[in-house]
Amino acid sequence: MLNILITGANGQLGSALRRLGGVSPHNYFCTDVAELDITDAAAVLRTVEERRIDVIVNCAAYTDVERAEEDEPRADLLNHKAVGNLAAAAKATGATLFHVSTDYVFDGTAHTPYREDTATSPLGAYGRTKLAGEEAVKASGCRYLILRTAWLYSEYGNNFLKTMLRLTSERETLRVVFDQVGTPTYAGDLALAIFSLIETGRYAGNEGVYHFTDEGVCSWYDFAVEIAAAMAEGSGRMVRLSGQQPWVLIDQVTSPGGTTVEGLLALQQGGFEPAVHGAVQAVLDKDKRM
Repeated sequence: MLNILITGANGQLGSALRRLGGVSPHNYFCTDVAELDITDAAAVLRTVEERRIDVIVNCAAYTDVERAEEDEPRADLLNHKAVGNLAAAAKATGATLFHVSTDYVFDGTAHTPYREDTATSPLGAYGRTKLAGEEAVKASGCRYLILRTAWLYSEYGNNFLKTMLRLTSERETLRVVFDQVGTPTYAGDLALAIFSLIETGRYAGNEGVYHFTDEGVCSWYDFAVEIAAAMAEGSGRMVRLSGQQPWVLIDQVTSPGGTTVEGLLALQQGGFEPAVHGAVQAVLDKDKRM
């Protein structure tokens, strides 16, 4: 039976792994900062030794890309130095480290998917600190799998999907950039890939750097449009299948005077269609200014 340590267990990926770990015959120890401060090297080593950890999955990170520019020391502490602590503990105990990284280690100018052996060239603080974390793992001498991913979204934590769901209920128009392209990746899919590698033992002997995303490519604007369309489609399906009027369904799934009702009122007052058209117009306006 394996002992697996999950760090950053309250985030998107960590939460998904926590859920999967609940059905495993192995022992998953799910921690976040309250249970284990990974910036404390002694605490990390002590936990790994006392729990007899076989596999460490590091889901913890400083992920605020814009704020990292103003707070690079803090980003470096979590994305680089703390990762070094985990790698050192893995080396000392013989554990294998799964470290989750990002496509921000590249400059974002490619028009085709990056390969694992493509030269890295981060443009900002977030990418620099994540790359430093990767290098710390490699330099430690531990057994590792570095998994680079992109545009994670899920029902957990803070992410673009949840932001768009909130904004479409708060605003009449949305402005979403069209000139940044990537691959939205469901955190549950990445979690399942990691979980499968652990459960089958196939990580052993396959150490290295890997890229993992879902399929497809889109801009942030495309992603926002799909989110808005899915909201409308889901609501329409409920009305069609139930045979009830929309306001009856609203009463069934919301609390009187609650936040959801306020969001629905905003949609009614501002109009959902104008919000989507506003996003389209914002993109057109942006395109004219470029």
